[in-house]
Amino acid sequence: MVSSRQFYRRGPIQRDQQPVTFADVRRKFGFRSISIGRWVTQAERDRAAGLFYDALADLMSILRGPEVLISLRATLSFQYGIGGRPGMLAFYEPATRTFSLAKNAGPGSIAHEWFHALDHYLADKAFSDTSGTMYASEAWLRDATPVPHPINDRLFACFRSIMLDEDGEEPSELFRISCQADKANGCVYYSDPAELCARAFEAFVQDASISNNFLVCGTKATEEARLGLYPSGRQRQRINAAFTEYFTCLGRALQANLQGSHRQA
Repeated sequence: MVSSRQFYRRGPIQRDQQPVTFADVRRKFGFRSISIGRWVTQAERDRAAGLFYDALADLMSILRGPEVLISLRATLSFQYGIGGRPGMLAFYEPATRTFSLAKNAGPGSIAHEWFHALDHYLADKAFSDTSGTMYASEAWLRDATPVPHPINDRLFACFRSIMLDEDGEEPSELFRISCQADKANGCVYYSDPAELCARAFEAFVQDASISNNFLVCGTKATEEARLGLYPSGRQRQRINAAFTEYFTCLGRALQANLQGSHRQA
């Protein structure tokens, strides 16, 4: 339970010591809505609000972007302790653009599910012929028609570093190992492009100088990491560099856009 578990965090002070609520989280980042389950106690709600606030503020710092990046321009909703699925403690729902965490979800789920939301949000910004349920990573792999833009080019470089080898000609080691795991399990999960990219994003976030295991954990010392289902070695370095370039450029563009809007106002 969130109310009793301890979570590790090392990073800048994101708020004063005053308690925060989920209303503060919504105001800070501009989420479209935040819903809390009826079975979440007041103590769980109070502690979780602070954990989420710090985790999302840490994510914003790591990505070098403004608050609107975290809420995807106020299009993203969030549920805590509600909307669970059998066997799933955290998930993203594209139909409602909502990411959900069960109140007993393990630490480290936020980065993975948030990237699913971003991946889905970007599909019709980066490509001109995608369906409403498609993710940008899937569209890239399926050779959808790209929308020409320097920031999109940097996004595609991220996908390339995750799914292709260093020469850009063959599947990456991460992709091959993920396919092997899916073959052994008799299903397609690890090799799904959206899942590949979300795990690669987790690794990028966990490698940042800010550490928060409520935001992300498990890309280095877990069974999945041991099996090679997270990027490692030179590929991890290439992916991290590509994500750094992408989010740096995206953050600058969003900041400039916000400053322009303030001047007009």
